[in-house]
Amino acid sequence: MTTLFDPVRFGDIAAANRIVMAPLTRDRAGPGRTPTPLMATYYAQRASAGLIVTEATQISPEGQGYLDTPGIYSAEQVAGWRHVTDAVHAQGGKIVVQLWHVGRISHVSLQPNGQAPVSSTARRANGKTFTAQGFEDVSAPRALRLDELPRIVAEYARAARNAIEAGFDGVEVHGANGYLLEQFLRDSINDRTDAYGGPKENRARLLLEVMHAIVAEIGAGRTGLRLSPVTPANDAGQDGDAQGLFNFVVEQLAPLKLAFIHVIEGATGGPRDVAPFDYAALRHRYRQGHEHGAWIVNNGYTRAMALEAVASGAADLVAFGKPFISNPDLVHRLRIDAPLAALNRDTLYGGSATGYTDYPALELAPA
Repeated sequence: MTTLFDPVRFGDIAAANRIVMAPLTRDRAGPGRTPTPLMATYYAQRASAGLIVTEATQISPEGQGYLDTPGIYSAEQVAGWRHVTDAVHAQGGKIVVQLWHVGRISHVSLQPNGQAPVSSTARRANGKTFTAQGFEDVSAPRALRLDELPRIVAEYARAARNAIEAGFDGVEVHGANGYLLEQFLRDSINDRTDAYGGPKENRARLLLEVMHAIVAEIGAGRTGLRLSPVTPANDAGQDGDAQGLFNFVVEQLAPLKLAFIHVIEGATGGPRDVAPFDYAALRHRYRQGHEHGAWIVNNGYTRAMALEAVASGAADLVAFGKPFISNPDLVHRLRIDAPLAALNRDTLYGGSATGYTDYPALELAPA
């Protein structure tokens, strides 16, 4: 019987176990949105994960929505990420970067020349973001023009190429949590009347174009995607037919033979039963077209739930988020069923090594 601690290969990535470190925004990038040596230390400490998915990383200056989040569009950023990937690989780990465009979840103070954020819509989200002034309401966006969408697709592809140059084992496209790609996907946000709005086939068009472009750039075996079919994160109202929409998306993606799909079950960081959704049916639809595509599950998984998900075949890998912040040796703790260290929420966003790289491994923790 397959266990959570068995090795697994998906696409071009061979992982030592089936435990994934989920992407976690920490707001500690340096000047120029560049990764720092402290970030290299942080990720290397957690390299026992079968796979690390980095914090969300913007594909362009326009893609930024929070203070001090890293990018992967400049030479300096690529060089900074190379230090991170080298540090993780030196510890035997595997790491992919999460490619991000926040869309309307941004603030004019974070945008180039103070411009309005862009989205599928001109309607402002009811939400806040983290700026130099603290948490502020997000700004009103403008709807992207049709002639701008090829640029967005090209920026994703270029970011994927940059990721490989930076030494990453692959990329995960952030298609979840109410950010740009999901702003196109959901009919609760997308109010367009052109070829990218209306029926689900149109609303899925941008995501599918992005995935095709990235696969053409770096290969399917190094490409994954994160989805969140029913999360209400960032004022993402429920789609009128979430099951039908996401069934269609994974059916269209299956022929690409992606390395993995990473699914947030329920509300991101919240209730798993926030809205009805059949995740097993979604996986089945995907597997009909891509029998060997890895299926990563996420959201509130305990050790027992993770063991059962892998043993039963409901998932190939299980992603853990916040537990990895305060437990750099989470894999070891899960293996021996040791207690988990508590999280300090006051140091989650921004700051220094405190609450970032100073959580001790089990053998150094007080009895």
